[in-house]
Amino acid sequence: MQAVLNGDAWLMSERDHDLHVIGRWISERARQTPRRSAIEFDGRATTYAKLDARSTDLARALLHYGLNPGDRIATLTENRPEHVELLFACAKAGLIMAPLNWRLAAPELAAQLKIFTPALITSSNMHRARMEEAHSLAMSATPVIDLETLAQELGPASLVSALPAVDDDDGLLIIATSGTTGTPKGVVLTHANCFWTNLGFDLAAPMNGDDVVLQVLPQCHVGGWNVQPLLAWWMGATVVLEPSFEPARVLDLVARRRVTTMMGVPATYLLLAQQPGFAEADLASLRRVLVGGASMSLALIEQWQSRGVEVVQGYGLTEASPNVLCLAPEDASTHLGSVGKPYTYVEVELHDDDTGAFVEGAGRGEIYVRGPNVFPGYWNNPAATAAAFDDGWLRTGDVAERDEAGYYRICGRAKEMFVSGGENVYPAEVEQVLAAYAGVADAAVIAIAHPRWGETGVAFVVAKRGTTLDTNALTLHCRANLAAYKVPSQFRVVDELPRSTVGKVDRVRLTTMANEH
Repeated sequence: MQAVLNGDAWLMSERDHDLHVIGRWISERARQTPRRSAIEFDGRATTYAKLDARSTDLARALLHYGLNPGDRIATLTENRPEHVELLFACAKAGLIMAPLNWRLAAPELAAQLKIFTPALITSSNMHRARMEEAHSLAMSATPVIDLETLAQELGPASLVSALPAVDDDDGLLIIATSGTTGTPKGVVLTHANCFWTNLGFDLAAPMNGDDVVLQVLPQCHVGGWNVQPLLAWWMGATVVLEPSFEPARVLDLVARRRVTTMMGVPATYLLLAQQPGFAEADLASLRRVLVGGASMSLALIEQWQSRGVEVVQGYGLTEASPNVLCLAPEDASTHLGSVGKPYTYVEVELHDDDTGAFVEGAGRGEIYVRGPNVFPGYWNNPAATAAAFDDGWLRTGDVAERDEAGYYRICGRAKEMFVSGGENVYPAEVEQVLAAYAGVADAAVIAIAHPRWGETGVAFVVAKRGTTLDTNALTLHCRANLAAYKVPSQFRVVDELPRSTVGKVDRVRLTTMANEH
């Protein structure tokens, strides 16, 4: 398997198609390196042999419980070994895991449960109360089972002797995204999507069995699986799994566990660099860090490079599994702000909406993506799927510039989504929550720069006639209905929203108004 991944060329025959199936990865690795640690969590190690055996038993138990290939399992949990076991169990049983974001409020979770209609819901103890509330709001009849005791509660696995055949185009994950309309959608990622993403990723940022990967990205995001962890388990590396990001603890783990690589957003590395002991911290083992979600400042890049750590930046989106563009570490200082060039097996073009044609050479346009990493569509949403594609190309909604050497630089978003602390925030979703508040007549949300989180929301609200709006009450209302990162950091009460001649909110003017204060 190692030779296959790191070879100079990749030739695929019909009989090799099952290499795409993720369940096989862990079985092959368990056969080759059974005693090697696959996961370390809270001082406990899980070997590859145990991970393979537990995921196989769990796959059989899920089928015995009554689930059928293609059924969805919704999860709400912090990073845990049981969650990894469940993913590989789904891969082996032909099931689809829908990991929900544990930062969402109960109403948001309920909306996703209604759309994904899971055949089973599981939650860790930490988030069980919120899942129960969401379960009630969704009026779901699907049972909720504790993740930590899932294998025991499902019943015996021995009654199911054979696992079903799983095809490389079968769904493995559904990752929720709201989109610009504020309506939740589920990005379906297949086994093949994950295979090709990790293959291309290995060619750009190689990994081997000696690596120790620190994972702090949450497993409710595609990056929590496809940006290092799955590749690590394919290669036989060790993943140190953390339930949350705590900067001081991360620095300690890097030194104590001899971590060699990790993934984060710019805020991750800023918070680490701001730790009092960062200058003296033992980073000798850490050879590479990966950055996504936004560009990293040159000062921060140089701060990490001065400690002997390579910085690899890139660009991606959930619908592309997520990797699209990658900036090699040697280009980090000379191509500041660039997100690099396309990954192997990924095609990228710039589309000029005015001419309807692709941009030749250097130029600017919307990023279009094509390749085996691109998702087949949104769950049970053919209209949204059709809108996402143009003649076989995925429309990202992001605008970029490409220079004469082929390096891409993100200019802005054709869509209005912004990124706060590595999390996508969709103004329409926040505006819907504000509109539901009794005293609000109109609302619009835009983003401004933030020194720590990259971007943060500013809400402009218009009060109903005869009503006085209390911004503290608006904050509490948003916190009750939205994840914390979606709650605007500022609320501005205005007499009216500026609009264009056709009645659309003038967001450019709002951004100017927000930055004038």
